[in-house]
Amino acid sequence: MIPRQKSQLVRTRPDQFPAVALLDPRQTGKTTLAGVIAEERPNIYLDLEDPADREKLSDAVHYLSRHSGDLVIIDEVQRAPELFQTLRGLIDEGRRRGIRAGRFLLLGPASIDLLKQSGESLAGRIACVELGPLTVHEVGGGARDELWIRGGYPDSFLADGDDTSAVWRENFVRTYLERDIPQLGPRVPAETLRRFWTMLAHMQGGLLNAAQLARSLAVDGKTVARYLDLLVDLLLVRRLPPFHAKLGKRLVKSPKVYVRDSGIVHALLGLDDRDAVLGHPVAGGSWEGFVVENLLGAAPERARPWFHRTAAGAEIDLLLEMAGGDLWAVEIKRGRAPRLDKGFRHARQDHEPKRSFVVYSGVERYPRGEDVEVIGLEELSSLLAAA
Repeated sequence: MIPRQKSQLVRTRPDQFPAVALLDPRQTGKTTLAGVIAEERPNIYLDLEDPADREKLSDAVHYLSRHSGDLVIIDEVQRAPELFQTLRGLIDEGRRRGIRAGRFLLLGPASIDLLKQSGESLAGRIACVELGPLTVHEVGGGARDELWIRGGYPDSFLADGDDTSAVWRENFVRTYLERDIPQLGPRVPAETLRRFWTMLAHMQGGLLNAAQLARSLAVDGKTVARYLDLLVDLLLVRRLPPFHAKLGKRLVKSPKVYVRDSGIVHALLGLDDRDAVLGHPVAGGSWEGFVVENLLGAAPERARPWFHRTAAGAEIDLLLEMAGGDLWAVEIKRGRAPRLDKGFRHARQDHEPKRSFVVYSGVERYPRGEDVEVIGLEELSSLLAAA
């Protein structure tokens, strides 16, 4: 098993909250991680896809009350949305008896209904932890290029070959569109949503142009917004907001959009191996999205991600605002001899970040001047993980 960076967070949250929700976009290993953590404390495991376990919760109050001293792990919790009100009552009753933490670990795919139910019923009682695909910090820099091409879903990354990985990802996309999304969110025609998802892959790392997408899909802008919200809520797409500061300059206001897993980008575009990716115009955007997701996967929990761009061309690909307010500026380059763009210099003058980096496809770390360091992805991920 590949150790996950979020494992320590998932270990500590039950000591701080009565309920913890471990959410993922499916197939990232949340059940495996929960099993490892469960070995460290008394627990009971329920899988709501198992009819026998669902039957145990036919009288949930009685059953769960008998296990008030255990960590109750409930997998596929989205299949019983009515359970959240019961959990709220049990948590409040436990608090009156002095049991304030460590009651429930809820596992499920991120979904609109699940987030809504937990937010409404368990506000102040639950902590949510997102578990994304594997990162360079977790698998090691020697596997970086393979991780970029195949993506971070464990079954895709660990496949026997590129062909097997590509088949897994294609089936993941098809299953998500035809089965999972109809179960987890609003009903959207699978073919229409696939076209939309593929369009986002083509424009990987570009500014959102909702009007253009609406024309291409022959729908209105509100429908495009609804499709995008759905994929963002399901942790399949990232909407990176622009950083707004009172600079007296014309700033870009549209968010940048990324399909979060690079392997899914390549699957949507029919790119099965490294040669196919490098020969496609999406290569630069795919690498940028891959770097962004890896850095955010390693960043401290309370770090807030932005990008910065002005109408005059000053730009920072990723601007991380740390919990104390310090800014880390990151420029992303795919080549091995990165050049420092004039736009990055001007943007740094605007924000005066505490630390500035150029991430490139090499591994050597060296100063570039003007307090900027050139650095490899794995090393910067390690710096963020330790921040």
